Amino acid sequence: MLTPDTHVRSGGRVDFELNDDQQALRAAARDLLDDRSSSARVRATADSGAAFDAELWKSMVDQGWTGIAVAEGDGGVGLGWVEVAVLLEEVGAHVAPAPILQQIDALAGTSWAERLLAGDTIACVAASGAREVVPFAPSAGVAVCVRDDDLVAVVPESTREPAMDVTREVGWLDPGSGEATVLGGGAAVRAFVDRGATAYAAELLGGAQRLLDMSVEYAKDRVQFDKPIGSFQAVKHRLADMLVDVEGMRSAVYYAAWCIAASHPDVSVAASTAKAWCSDASKRVAGSALQVHGGIGFTWEHDVHLFLKRGQLDQLAFGDAVAHRTRLTQLLRPKVEAGESVL
Repeated sequence: MLTPDTHVRSGGRVDFELNDDQQALRAAARDLLDDRSSSARVRATADSGAAFDAELWKSMVDQGWTGIAVAEGDGGVGLGWVEVAVLLEEVGAHVAPAPILQQIDALAGTSWAERLLAGDTIACVAASGAREVVPFAPSAGVAVCVRDDDLVAVVPESTREPAMDVTREVGWLDPGSGEATVLGGGAAVRAFVDRGATAYAAELLGGAQRLLDMSVEYAKDRVQFDKPIGSFQAVKHRLADMLVDVEGMRSAVYYAAWCIAASHPDVSVAASTAKAWCSDASKRVAGSALQVHGGIGFTWEHDVHLFLKRGQLDQLAFGDAVAHRTRLTQLLRPKVEAGESVL
């Protein structure tokens, strides 16, 4: 049962299975997205030039997704970050063209909360403290970002830019421009980075799992030399490597989400580990998916490129693998210097 009070069983094994409610949430999310974020719907939204799929967004809001990790006293659903990871894994698996990742948790309890929970306005988020390309910045009514070591909210001034990822709009966000409302100091920034890194890692996990599933099915169906290509050793090895990467991503993501929910002292280590691993692993999975699919995987008509391009920006958002490995060295150095275990 994956809850904040998850315990270590006898023999040292931690029970990290999703409980019945979390599995039901996953099934409901998958059903909604299978219907409203199918490949055809995603492509239609991209072709229309819309910032996002308004009908899909309304469905997410109606289902309470915007308040999934917000306390009931603040108008939310009152669940937690394991449930956030469940939702965002499915969002990534469907390359859903809606700004749900950007909404969750960042402005709970502020004057923006009511409008964000109702879906009347949307937020965008960025953590680098520098000018960067941010999903949904052109449509956002508020941006949560880092400025001079503080967590701040600003009204973004951004225009839409052309991008390889056609599943969502992007624009430049400058955290240093305009008036800012300070939301917190160093502790708030750390929590913001932890949550953002975990959220993007969960979305990367969903995309990688879908690429693995697509590749397995293609390897079963594609026949060459009178045999399914999945029977060839080189393809088997590719698929096995993809599975190892995806399962590693899953372990890292859900441990990080559990650490956030449990306010674990190593939450920043877990979040940076998840983001570093998922950023690197998702690249490998996407590359292998292209190799398994061969020529058809490089075509516009096939969906592989949708996941590959979505992943490329997710890998950079809230710090790439290099940035989070650097953060890990800073987090772990005091333990090493004190002679403590880092495991």
